[in-house]
Amino acid sequence: MATNEELLQRITARPDVFGGKPIIRDLRVSVELILSLLSQGASPDEILDDYPDLEPEDILACTAYAHAVIP
Repeated sequence: MATNEELLQRITARPDVFGGKPIIRDLRVSVELILSLLSQGASPDEILDDYPDLEPEDILACTAYAHAVIP
């Protein structure tokens, strides 16, 4: 399993994409969207089905990012 540091490398932020919001691997899928879906009860498998370019580690990266930025 990947470490938190490795997972966080999957998260990028570019001013020209989604106004600089954190996104997953430049895929134009925001961390905010994935966290919102998880908070609404979507399972990681459901999210992966809906966003086939995502990988399971991307979901983990979103939760690692949330833990890293929220004190």
